[in-house]
Amino acid sequence: MADGTKEAKSSNQMWGGRFASGPAAIMEEINASIGFDKKLYAQDIRGSIAHATMLAEKGIISAEDKEKIVTGLNTILSEIDAGTFEFSRKLEDIHMNIEARLATLIGPAAGRLHTARSRNDQVALDFRLWVKEELVKTEAMLTGLIAAFLDRAEEHAETVMPGFTHLQTAQPVTFGHHCMAYVEMFGRDRARVRHAIDHMDESPIGAAALAGTGFPIDRHMTAKALGFREPTRNSIDTVSDRDFALEFLSVAAICAVHLSRLAEEIVIWSTPQFGFVRLSDAFSTGSSIMPQKKNPDAAELVRAKTGRINGSLVALLTIMKGLPLAYSKDMQEDKEQVFDAAENLELAIAAMTGMMRDMTIRVDRMRAAAGSGYSTATDLADWLVREAGLPFRDAHHATGHAVALAEQKSCELAELSLEELQAINPAITANVFDVLTVDASVASRTSFGGTAPAEVKKQIAYWRARN
Repeated sequence: MADGTKEAKSSNQMWGGRFASGPAAIMEEINASIGFDKKLYAQDIRGSIAHATMLAEKGIISAEDKEKIVTGLNTILSEIDAGTFEFSRKLEDIHMNIEARLATLIGPAAGRLHTARSRNDQVALDFRLWVKEELVKTEAMLTGLIAAFLDRAEEHAETVMPGFTHLQTAQPVTFGHHCMAYVEMFGRDRARVRHAIDHMDESPIGAAALAGTGFPIDRHMTAKALGFREPTRNSIDTVSDRDFALEFLSVAAICAVHLSRLAEEIVIWSTPQFGFVRLSDAFSTGSSIMPQKKNPDAAELVRAKTGRINGSLVALLTIMKGLPLAYSKDMQEDKEQVFDAAENLELAIAAMTGMMRDMTIRVDRMRAAAGSGYSTATDLADWLVREAGLPFRDAHHATGHAVALAEQKSCELAELSLEELQAINPAITANVFDVLTVDASVASRTSFGGTAPAEVKKQIAYWRARN
């Protein structure tokens, strides 16, 4: 009896009443989450203050106990912020670490804080608050990245460059137009962020373990105090739901893919073979053996981090895929994936924003490459349709002959003589040379969303108004 009592005291103070002996070392190791969930301390304290305030308002705890609880929690917040708080692995998680310290500070009143709640709805609240705050931060960072692209697009609305398909020269475009493609991508990412914030804007606290509570709580009061639109509507779903974390990771993964595509282009463009851009020393490194090297390491690392972020999404999807309702301990594995993805997404967005603002655009190299690969061939075909009345397929065929002739003569389309072009199709006149320059080609693409400088400037104005 005495031995059992002694062992019970040595076990976890939260669930030691049920278990006669303390956990084995390996169980303690696998069960503890304080190593990573201490990141949720501010959200945990904020949620506890709102919960205690509501309990007092509803007469479930006394106003005196509430004041002690709030004062103690604010003291703990200050201790953690100052780095003087001692976290214990034996107390498993951030919730029990804070509760144990609160008991030391204010005595028995601390035990009343957990009335009408469970760690299940507590962790759901803390984690949801953290993800929501992270998404707000991501939204702001994406707005900054979009602004960087808008500045570069405005600066280079008339800078011609080759547009590519299959990484082969396709048609001339402007660098401003190319920049605006990324504005559209990151604009969609930001819209997904905003949708995710709206989707998760429901408060879990008060769902308790899974069935709700018999105490006369006011979940709308705590939801409002914590900045949520409303409380969740089903207690079972509330404690078993991690859709908000999956949505964050989905948004992060799509955004990371966009960042990676941009990073790949920067890596290619900064090679001597392309030479479209020059990265500053701030975003490059050298070689330990080759003194001439200037490596685009920041872009390469952004590209690589996409793998980590995508992996986090797959990991959490796999964790959640077979779980019965409601809560299972598997869900403790949700946070490290989200924390890691958030940290790396922030870093990648910040790095890409810096690179875009800092890089030198080599207008001369872009222009020299814009007409390569017979990039104005489509303009010749369009001219034959528009001016000579040919069906497009016939015009396409005739243009193919012109390209073959130019290849044979090792010259550009615009360098073929009028006689040579008329031998392909007698309807061709000297006016055709007006469309065979890259500037004329770009200027002609005036359709909505096209690459014509005037159209690019319209799209920049549109995005500036909504950014």
